[in-house]
Amino acid sequence: MQAALNIIGEDLKLVEQQFRKDLQSDVPLIRKVGEYVLSSGGKRVRPALLLLAARLCGYTDDKAVPLASVIEFIHTATLLHDDVVDSATLRRGLASANTLWGNEASVLVGDFLFSKSFSLMVRVGSMDILRVLSDATTVIAEGEVMQLLCTGEIDLLEEQYINVIRSKTAILMSAACEAGAILGDASEIQQQALADFGMDLGIAFQLMDDILDYVATEEEFGKCIGHDLEEGKITLPLIFTLRHCIDSERALIETVVDQDEMSLDDFRYVSGLVKQYGGIAYTVEAARLCINRCKNHLDLFPASQVREALLSLAEYVVTRSK
Repeated sequence: MQAALNIIGEDLKLVEQQFRKDLQSDVPLIRKVGEYVLSSGGKRVRPALLLLAARLCGYTDDKAVPLASVIEFIHTATLLHDDVVDSATLRRGLASANTLWGNEASVLVGDFLFSKSFSLMVRVGSMDILRVLSDATTVIAEGEVMQLLCTGEIDLLEEQYINVIRSKTAILMSAACEAGAILGDASEIQQQALADFGMDLGIAFQLMDDILDYVATEEEFGKCIGHDLEEGKITLPLIFTLRHCIDSERALIETVVDQDEMSLDDFRYVSGLVKQYGGIAYTVEAARLCINRCKNHLDLFPASQVREALLSLAEYVVTRSK
């Protein structure tokens, strides 16, 4: 992240200020919940992608910061909704908003952020950007439903899972990059290259999250480790393991997935199988292949500090521990 921060660090500070300004509401709870989630950490990868993509395409005007704030609005809304759906208790190492204020408040504040993001998009004055970001929010919602339908499905195929994370996670990173390219008046080929860069980066980002759920400590990850498994989410490390383990082990994994509550011994058993059969290594390699594709997408652009910062950001995704 440091290479990116060297270039857009001041702009990211302005994004934080813009976010708080746009949170203004006559309802105090909206600001309280929104600021809590915003201040709880996070690397601001999505706003950074938009800012860097705009810079890469030569944009120097004043609309990048407000638009980057919109991206963070959308992302924050998805976090609030995700934590309710997942019954999460931790987010970035702190109590989740739904733990503190309840599911109802979290959902409704998330709705406010989604709605406000559209009014903020309109102010940017670009129909192309409005199309890209509104399409992305639709796909995100579809991805959430797809994930819900796949919960507990131990026969889930790798291709099906990649489609879920493409819709649920990667599409917003792709849209952030494409919106930055549109701001910079990039060619259609350049816009598509940056959209593809963001998509592959987003897939790699989620794959690394899948790994951290099995191998990180709660302090490192900022979330309850093993939570995906307890919620019945069949992620790539487990998909690979189920493809290679013996029938008796598969049956035991299915039993754990079907349980309402998972014991520590159950988690250790399944995570042990995931490591034994190479599910972690396979997923790391899949993420690495995505990052290699990211590098190829940027070959279309001349060498520059901004391009190197985007490449460094991609590399950070597969080396992060939280």
